[in-house]
This record gives sequence, structure tokens and C-alpha cells, in this order.
Amino acid sequence: MTETLAPELSVVVPVRNEADNILPLLREIHVALKTRVPFEVIYVDDGSDDATPQVLAEARKLYSRLVVLRHKTACGQSRAVATGVRTARAPLIATLDGDGQNDPADLPAMLERWRAAPETIRPRLMITGWRADRRDDPIRRLSSTIANRVRAALLGDGVPDSGSGIKLLPRDLFIELPYFDHMHRFMAALVIRTGGTIETVRVNHRPRERGVSKYGVWDRLWVGIVDLLGVMWLIRRSRVPVVEKPE
Repeated sequence: MTETLAPELSVVVPVRNEADNILPLLREIHVALKTRVPFEVIYVDDGSDDATPQVLAEARKLYSRLVVLRHKTACGQSRAVATGVRTARAPLIATLDGDGQNDPADLPAMLERWRAAPETIRPRLMITGWRADRRDDPIRRLSSTIANRVRAALLGDGVPDSGSGIKLLPRDLFIELPYFDHMHRFMAALVIRTGGTIETVRVNHRPRERGVSKYGVWDRLWVGIVDLLGVMWLIRRSRVPVVEKPE
């Protein structure tokens, strides 16, 4: 697929101190998408203090579809995703975690799932990945299971894996969502709040091969509780109107 075409899909990858994962993941993204859709890849460096900026600078020489943005100081994963989405040129967005655990090979199936939806549904449809076989340590798997069950019970979004980093949705839909730190964990509930639809696709999840996680289990637990209460309040304070045109 020619690189001169305007992108139809922007792949947004937030990273912080992931120097060793950048080039392997970029290669996989290009292999997965190069014959499927005109695309661009947007890496957002969230204030890394390792070799991430240098590796991204070298990667730009290798991949003409690559756009690199940088936060001077760390602002968090949700802000990095939002920065990438607001810069994106394509009408459709895919997000991937930058640690290599999400598999870019899942993106074509997610794209086809979105394209197969009725035209009236697509503008407000998000496809989200479900890591049914998580390749994390037992503590992280347990904490994620508990968090997903509590969130599903309180928010009723019907999503088995809200923390999955691999998602696909229209850019305009993302822009419409209310922004707050850590919003990426609640995107399904936020999309439903706007009258949108969520479809779940089972995706591959891989062990982390390089680097270490930047987010602690207990840090996420306490922040997640506060954010969950906030999202519950937000949902209860909003109504989706049914708009009719008088004859």
C-alpha cells in the first residue's frame, strides 16, 4: 500500500522508558498493516529519561509513516494517548501499549470488525481487545480480575477487560469523550455514556520481553477506586437525548 495516501488509520502508542521495545513493535505494526490500510504511527514519549528519545529519532529515519511527539515531563498514559489522538490525521484511531505485550497482528481483525458494522453504528462504535489469556504475573492477573468485576458491577459496561490497551474507534468519538487522568481504563463506559456501542474481540497477549512495567499494582488500585467513583457520578449526571425532527 503506497505511503503517499492520506492515512485512514492512526496507530497511537504511548511510551515512557521503553527504548528496547520501540523498534521491534514498529516492525510488527508495519508488517500487520502495510497491505491492509493506509496508516500512520504516532509515538508519544511521555517524558522518558532513558534512550527512548534517541531510539525514536533513529526510527524516524527508517519509517516515513512515523510521527514522534514528546511530553517534556511525564503526564501519564491517558494524556499521552490524548496527545496522539489530537495530532492524528486519520478518521480512525487504534491504540497499543508500548511495552510489546499487545500484538499488532490483532489490528486487521479489529479493523474488519469495525468496517463490517452497519454504517449507522460505525461513528459511535469502539472495538476493544479482550486479553482472555493474560501473560502477566499472578498478582497482576488477580488485581485485574478483581478490578474488572467491580467495575463491571458498578458501571455495567459489559466489557470483560477494560484495561486492555488495544482499541479501535473513530477519532471524533474519542475527542467527544470527557478527558481526565486514567480515563483509558474507563473508555467503554464513557463511550456507552455518549450513546455509543462496544464490541469485544479476543486478542493475543504476550509476556513482557524487555523492560519493566512503569505502573505498580497498588498505585493503580487506589487511583482506580477514586476514578471509578468519579465515572459513576459522571454517568449518573448525563442523559443521551433521542432527537427527532418534527414533520
